[in-house]
Amino acid sequence: MAVRADAALVQRLIAAQFPQWANLPVTPVAHSGWDNQTFHLGDAMSVRLPRGKHYAAQVEKEQHWLPKLAPLLPLPIPAPIALGARSEDFPAAWSVYRWLPGDALAQSVVQARIQFARDLAHFLCALYAIDATGGPEAGVQSFHRGGDLTVYDAQSREAINACGASIDVAAATRMWDAACASQWRKPPIWLHGDIVSGNLLVEHGRLSAVIDFGTCAIGDPACDLAIAWTWFTGEDRAAFLDALAFDEDTVARGRGWALWKALITLPDETKPAAQRDDARQVLRALGVA
Repeated sequence: MAVRADAALVQRLIAAQFPQWANLPVTPVAHSGWDNQTFHLGDAMSVRLPRGKHYAAQVEKEQHWLPKLAPLLPLPIPAPIALGARSEDFPAAWSVYRWLPGDALAQSVVQARIQFARDLAHFLCALYAIDATGGPEAGVQSFHRGGDLTVYDAQSREAINACGASIDVAAATRMWDAACASQWRKPPIWLHGDIVSGNLLVEHGRLSAVIDFGTCAIGDPACDLAIAWTWFTGEDRAAFLDALAFDEDTVARGRGWALWKALITLPDETKPAAQRDDARQVLRALGVA
């Protein structure tokens, strides 16, 4: 399955399955993420379609779990209001959500970064405290977010070699070894799985919502810490990590998640130059470049 959706296709899907919204305009969202394509439906809704078969299972997971998580969280998260069925036009399930106002952090300016760090940590602590009974276990469905980081061990070591002289190989290897040296020994807890600047919405300089729970799972929350090095710096990084109050082993695994993503991106010449520049920045933040 690999269908590139456009506004005309979404309009047909809506007209066929939800005729009550057939007259509403459909417009693409400029920054809709990698796993899904997102379209604005009228003024108050969005349509979200998986980009490929690997992401299709996320639809029903979000439909089932987000309404259960939302009342227990201190900030808005996506609220599904309709489930679209697979059809001849589109070969997978898809969702209609309430539109959440705000701009992605990646396109925003935040002045009070320490407060932003604490607000994000407060949201994550609330998520981690929710009863995880029966939640979706980490694994292939979450792209191993929440699972054992060592599933990416061979890939990361190959990437370290591929980066070569552009990084401090010894430092990167030590950091990766430290990340892989421990595991989450407590009961599994809820995690978001993809806390990146594109999935955090901002209004008036403050964190206003958290979106895209496609890789949410129950397991080890260390992957949610990667933003400490991919976006935060200095005092706000310290404020974020202090507010989460995890042990050093979990923080080391968080570094590992940030390191893995940057390592596999930097030497990949098929990636856009901007992504590779971001990877270099992360590796510098980690102290290995």
